[in-house]
Amino acid sequence: MAPTAQLPAQVSPPQFALSPALPHQIGGAEVWAFPVLPDPGGPLLGPGADEASDTLGVDLLAALEAARGTGRAGEVTTVPVGSAERDDDVALVLLVGVGDGSVTDFRRAGAAVARATKDRANVVTTLAAIAPDEGLGAFVVGAMLASFAFHWRSTGPKERPVARIVLADIDDDGADDELARAIALGGAGWRSRALATVPANLKTPAWLAEQAIEVGEAAGLDVTVWDEDRLAAEGFGGLLAVGGGSVNPPRLIRMDYAPPGANRRTPTVVLVGKGITFDSGGLDIKPSEGMLTMKRDMSGGGAVIATMAALRDVDCPVRVVGLVPAAENSVSGSAMRPGDVITHVGGRTSEVNNTDAEGRLVLADAMAYAVAELSPKALVDIATLTGAMKVSLGQWTGGYFANHEALAEQVESAATASGELVWRMPLVADYEDKVTSKIADGDNAAGGAGAITAALFLQHFAGDVPWAHVDFASAAESPTDRHEWTAGPSGWGPRLLLAWLGSEDPLAGIA
Repeated sequence: MAPTAQLPAQVSPPQFALSPALPHQIGGAEVWAFPVLPDPGGPLLGPGADEASDTLGVDLLAALEAARGTGRAGEVTTVPVGSAERDDDVALVLLVGVGDGSVTDFRRAGAAVARATKDRANVVTTLAAIAPDEGLGAFVVGAMLASFAFHWRSTGPKERPVARIVLADIDDDGADDELARAIALGGAGWRSRALATVPANLKTPAWLAEQAIEVGEAAGLDVTVWDEDRLAAEGFGGLLAVGGGSVNPPRLIRMDYAPPGANRRTPTVVLVGKGITFDSGGLDIKPSEGMLTMKRDMSGGGAVIATMAALRDVDCPVRVVGLVPAAENSVSGSAMRPGDVITHVGGRTSEVNNTDAEGRLVLADAMAYAVAELSPKALVDIATLTGAMKVSLGQWTGGYFANHEALAEQVESAATASGELVWRMPLVADYEDKVTSKIADGDNAAGGAGAITAALFLQHFAGDVPWAHVDFASAAESPTDRHEWTAGPSGWGPRLLLAWLGSEDPLAGIA
C-alpha cells in the first residue's frame, strides 16, 4: 500500500491594513506604489508621489516618462531607489496604471502590485485612495488572488506572496467594512483555487468531505456527510454508479448556513457543486491529455464549499444549503458500463451511454434531493460540466442557463460585480428529444450541442423551482498568469455566488 500523501505547508495571502497617512509618513516599507492616471497631456501620478519624489530625491514622473509609461490598467513601471544615504527601508517604487479607473481596472492594478512584490515584506500604496465605489475591495481581491501559489516541493515554495500591504491615504469610515468583505471574497477564491489544485492522490471524496467539515465548523455551519452505506439506503443511484469503480467511495456533503435571526419563514437557497475529485472518463476513458487537468473536476464543489464558508462574512440574509456530491470516476471491474440504467433520488432513471458524462449524474441526485427535501426558493448548480462550453465561450467566460428571468438577472448582476464573467446560453426545447432514452427516462450522452443538452438533462431534476445551471468548464483552468488569475486551476465561482448571496435581497423577483 502506498503511504498516505502529506500536503506540505502552503503560503498564505497577504495581510492588509488601512492608514490615513501617506507612504513617506509610514515607516518600515520596502516598496511604495503609486497610481498612474492616463491623461491627454501625459500620464499623471496620484497621491503621495510628489512627497515621495522629494523624500527620495528621485523625479518619479521623469522616471515614468523615460520608461514610456502610459497608465493603462495593470502597467507597472519599476523605479529602484535604494540608498545608503537615507535612513528609510524603501528600495523600490512602483508606478501602477489604473486605466479608466473602473472597478475592473483597480482589480487588475491590485494583481499587478502583488506580482511585482513577491518575496517582499511590506508594501505601502495609495492606489486604493483614488478608487471608485467598490474599487478598494477590488484592488484587495486582485492582490490576494494574484498572490496565490501552491507547491509540493521538498525544498519549500519557490517564492512567497508579499507579507503585508498597507492601503495608505484612506480616511473613510466605510473602508474597514469594504476591506473585510474583500478579504472574505478573496479568501473564498483562494480556498476554492487551493482545493482544485490539490492532487487526487490526496484529494479523495472523503478528504474533500473532511475539508468541508473543517471550514464549516470554523464558519459556524452545520455539516453532514453521507457515506456509501447511507447513499445506498437513500437511493443516490447516480452518485453510487459514478463512484462505483473507485477504491475511494463517494460522499455527499451537506453544509447549512442560517443568517442571524433566521426563523422558519426565512427562505432557503440551495447550491449544488459537482465534486468529481478525479475524472478518468470511466470505461469511456479519456485520452491522456484530457486527464491532465482532471484533478480539478471538483471545482464546482470547491466553489460551493468556499462560498458556504464565507456567507457569514458577506452578511447573507437567506438560508443557504450547499450540497457537494463527491466521487472519483475510475476504471475497474465494478465501474459503471455504457448501457447501464441507474435510478436517481426520487425515481427518475438515466441510461448511461457515456461514462465520461458523469457530472450530470451526480448533480442530478443532489438536485432531486434538494427539491424533495429542502423546499428551496432558488436552486443553482455549478460545475465544470462540458468541453462544449469551452468550445462555445473560450477561456475566460463561464456559461449559464436559467428557467427563471429574475434569477437570470441576479446571476448577470453578480457576474458584473464580481469580475467572474458569464454568458447566458439557451435552453433549446427542440433538443429535448436528444436527452430522451429509448429505455429509460433520460439519456446522459445526448451529444450535439453538448452544453445545452447537458443543461436540458439537468432541468428535469429542478422541478418547478427557479433554477440556474452554471457550466464553467470554459473558465476552470488558466493557462497563464493573467490579471488576478494564476496559471492552473482558477477556483472560479465563489466571487460570483457571494456577490449574489451577499446582496441586499438575493431573491428579489424570485420569492
